[in-house]
Amino acid sequence: MKVIITENYEEMSKKAAEIIISVVKNNPNCVLGLATGSSPIGTYQNMIKDHKENGTSYKNVSTVNLDEYVGLTADHNQSYAYFMRENLFKGIEIDMNNTNLPCGSAKDLQAECDRYNALLETKTQDIQVLGLGSNGHIGFNEPGTPLSSVTHIVDLTESTIKDNSRLFNSIDEVPRQALSMGIKNIMQAKSIIMVVSGKNKAEAVKGMVKGEITVDLPASVLQLHPNVTIVCDKDAASLL
Repeated sequence: MKVIITENYEEMSKKAAEIIISVVKNNPNCVLGLATGSSPIGTYQNMIKDHKENGTSYKNVSTVNLDEYVGLTADHNQSYAYFMRENLFKGIEIDMNNTNLPCGSAKDLQAECDRYNALLETKTQDIQVLGLGSNGHIGFNEPGTPLSSVTHIVDLTESTIKDNSRLFNSIDEVPRQALSMGIKNIMQAKSIIMVVSGKNKAEAVKGMVKGEITVDLPASVLQLHPNVTIVCDKDAASLL
């Protein structure tokens, strides 16, 4: 596990983007595993800037996203499908047919999980982008999620609902469930890059990097992966 400590969010975002862009340049047909939330927005902005200034092509790139809220259609402005279109896809001119997310509005949620697992078997992530929840979750794999889990239906914890409520008009609007890649799906990626900023993540970063591997802090499993880079600002790294 490689840890890169940066001065601030802006530097963190730039460094993470450089790593992802190098993967795309080295393999124009790569599969990018993507994440949502506030942590990777700056990274995606840097990828868009590079695309516009340097012409990095995403024409043949495929993407697989970690998760999606249950009950939100892809055109809902708080869905992760909408987030990805607005914050990355339309800025890098990717073929939308090559982008993949779980469908949170599927009528049969278990069948949708099975479909997504089958898709992931054919699209191994060359690099998987992760954020880190304040309780140590990755994707929506909350504490207690088995390390052998694959794409599944998640009941979100109160802490995660609270963390995400800033993006909604009220906490009552935040979905209570999500579909998420499992920990096993994440660990199948050839490489992993995590972006983390803020003092509120410092305890989780410390446990992930230096603590025991435990389902109580799902991100700790990353210690077992052979190619993980953590890019964090000095606030998030303050307890290391």
